[in-house]
Amino acid sequence: MSKKKRAGLRERIADRRGAADAEAASEWVDERGVEEVECLVPDQAGVARGKIMPAQKFFNSPTMNMPSSIFHQTIAGGYADEDEPGGGDPADSDLVLEPDFSTLCVVPWASDPTAQIIHDAFHRDGRPVEVSPRQLLRRVVALYSDKGWAPVVAPEIEFYLVKPNTDPDYPLEPPIGRSGRPETGRQSYSISAVNEFDELFEDIYEFSEAQGLEIDTLIHEEGAAQMEINLRHGDPLALADQVFLFKRTIREAALKHKMYATFMAKPIARQPGSAMHIHQSVRDMKSNVNIFSDERGKPSPEFFGFLAGTQKYLPAVMCVLAPYVNSYRRLTRQSSAPINVQWGYDNRTTGIRVPPSVPEARRVENRVPSSDANPYLAIAASLACGYLGMTEALTPTEPIDGSAHGLDYDLPRGLLEAVAAFEDCDPLRDVFGSTFVATYGAIKRAEFETFMQVISPWEREYLLLNV
Repeated sequence: MSKKKRAGLRERIADRRGAADAEAASEWVDERGVEEVECLVPDQAGVARGKIMPAQKFFNSPTMNMPSSIFHQTIAGGYADEDEPGGGDPADSDLVLEPDFSTLCVVPWASDPTAQIIHDAFHRDGRPVEVSPRQLLRRVVALYSDKGWAPVVAPEIEFYLVKPNTDPDYPLEPPIGRSGRPETGRQSYSISAVNEFDELFEDIYEFSEAQGLEIDTLIHEEGAAQMEINLRHGDPLALADQVFLFKRTIREAALKHKMYATFMAKPIARQPGSAMHIHQSVRDMKSNVNIFSDERGKPSPEFFGFLAGTQKYLPAVMCVLAPYVNSYRRLTRQSSAPINVQWGYDNRTTGIRVPPSVPEARRVENRVPSSDANPYLAIAASLACGYLGMTEALTPTEPIDGSAHGLDYDLPRGLLEAVAAFEDCDPLRDVFGSTFVATYGAIKRAEFETFMQVISPWEREYLLLNV
């Protein structure tokens, strides 16, 4: 695509997203004949909670109330133990949800004209809700702002397309493409494998453009019917919003074509896991210069501090970057995913990669997060590690030249181990706040207890008649 066409596309996309205030949003809705507004708030899992309201009612009272329990719910639909620290408000009092009008956009798959808008959560006295993922990311970005820094991120999200699966006891399978056959082998970067699902991807692009979301690239990844979508770099909160909406968009487009799209970290045995790689850099707020490069274009102390902080603190935020028991099935020596916090220049076997670039684009790629992570929390956690490394003036290890897959594990091997590391890290507790750390830990332990109630096929196969 030429620069002129790409600029025209960005202009059309910008026109389709956001409003300055309630009055502008009301005009935007009227111009498009919108009948309903979906009021969304991302919970701890990145699931969209909220209400659907008639457009007129929404603008009569755009602030809404919802119980505080929405931020204490597990992925299984239960709740953290109220008797445990961080278990929630026993009274389940209402929170105030206020719309961020900059996120206003249409719901392109809705049968009737519908808009959607993401909300921020506040206590009734006006304080941001400490356990709201969106507010937590704002908190981390504010730490950078206090230093005169502006973080920049670019996420890459991997996912699988699979046949509809209504019985969880059966394994997932690749879907049937336009050739009438499912993929049987790995098709990394194959154009023809992407073309198998052309109609689906045309809908994804159409839905994305309608919402003002811009896809940078689409590629086929290593797994059978595994894809990756890359987003353009930008403000952390704006990009987290985009990932939140992209996941919803991709699922809806897949359902339209009688497929499932899954962001599970390890959905299919003996296939690669799915990651959410996060590219990160930091700019000086006054000069808009990338602080990872010095005046000569060489790596700066801030660059090495960011690297070192990522190395030091990644193990302690793993329960955020790999939030479910399934997430740790991806992080094994037999897979292509990282298992340690080694770093290297253009080295995809390390957990931390420095991609080749000109000095102005020098950045750090965190390859550890899985695609099942809440984008607000994953970006906040990744930036928090780099922030601590810069403010503590840490020094990284030497870069790895060869493969890091054969080196020792640095990362937790399971969810409970990861939660304990998160709760025991005082510097991260200062960044995230004690309330969030306690609440998140309580939710993860509750989810683990639910998992322990399920007997797996492995146990039936190897233990049933052998022990």
